[in-house]
Amino acid sequence: MKKLAILITVTVFLASCASTTVDDEAAKRQQLQKYKQQVHDLEQKIEALETELDANVVEDIVNIKATEVQLQTFEHFIEASGNVEAEQDINVSPESIGVIEEVLVTEGMNVNKGQVLAKLNTDALNRSLDEMEIQLELAQTTFQRQKNLWDQNIGSEIQFLQAKTNKESIEKRIEGLKAQIEMAVVKSPIDGVVDIVYQKKGQIGSPQVPFAKVLNTSQLRIYADVSEAYLTKIKNGDKVKVNFPALNKEVDATIYRIGNTIDPNNRTFRIRINLNNSGNSLKPNLVSIIKMRDYVSEDAVVVPNLLIKEDFKGFYTYIVKQENGESRAKKVYVTPGISQNNITEVIDGIESGDKVITEGYTQVVEGTLVRL
Repeated sequence: MKKLAILITVTVFLASCASTTVDDEAAKRQQLQKYKQQVHDLEQKIEALETELDANVVEDIVNIKATEVQLQTFEHFIEASGNVEAEQDINVSPESIGVIEEVLVTEGMNVNKGQVLAKLNTDALNRSLDEMEIQLELAQTTFQRQKNLWDQNIGSEIQFLQAKTNKESIEKRIEGLKAQIEMAVVKSPIDGVVDIVYQKKGQIGSPQVPFAKVLNTSQLRIYADVSEAYLTKIKNGDKVKVNFPALNKEVDATIYRIGNTIDPNNRTFRIRINLNNSGNSLKPNLVSIIKMRDYVSEDAVVVPNLLIKEDFKGFYTYIVKQENGESRAKKVYVTPGISQNNITEVIDGIESGDKVITEGYTQVVEGTLVRL
């Protein structure tokens, strides 16, 4: 009986526990369903409030300025540094050796072609010339007498020929002495100005030592070295602009000649430009900047450099597009070309008539409502 009572008690206890577990699970499920219903109700309320708020929001408008794209001529220039030289720039030297006896010019003096600049001492040559002239008088007299006798068939032919040869020999020697005396006179080979006098009176003049520099700056030439990359883009006769920074002056010129060789050291070729310098304002060795056009497009779309931005997709800019009667910013990707003077030619992406945003472009994104 006791065992039976214990068995009945245990059975009742287990049944009670199983009933409690079932009741708790059902309660939890009911609670979960209640929470889900509350979440659904909250989502509907949030959506209703957002719709109400969106209906009351007015989209911001960004004030901008835009420029309509128009086709225009676009040019690209390259620059090269040039050096100015005088067409006639000569170091004048005597043709013989001797002591400088007289200097007849000063620096800055204008001289004409053939004008005497200096003289060397020719005392020895002059004495020799005087002696030869005395000998010539005797030789001429002797020759004339021998000739008269020969004409009368008196005397021998050899005597006549000796007299003639002696006279002619002395004449040639006199001509040589006069030439040497002439070579001792330093003359200007051109019309120009004496820029530098290197030697003074009493110094030894010789063909190896320049006496003075004479130059004529009315005609100048400019040489410049240009990269071989532009060899096919530059030709004789091309118009160029030559700027002289030291003078704040710019002149128009043409390319006179293009060199026929490439310098292997720096891979450049030489060009020459001739300039008329009638006012003599330009000086030899003056630094010049030569601007040469290497590219031109007659109908080009150009945009300021600062309006072209770049992201991971490429280069882009903003233009104004009309959508549903409203002006909105549109991001367009472009293909930029060559740049010059802070503007860039746009090869693709923008067409004539498009309005590029030039002010306020930092405040807009794709689709921003704008006001011009």
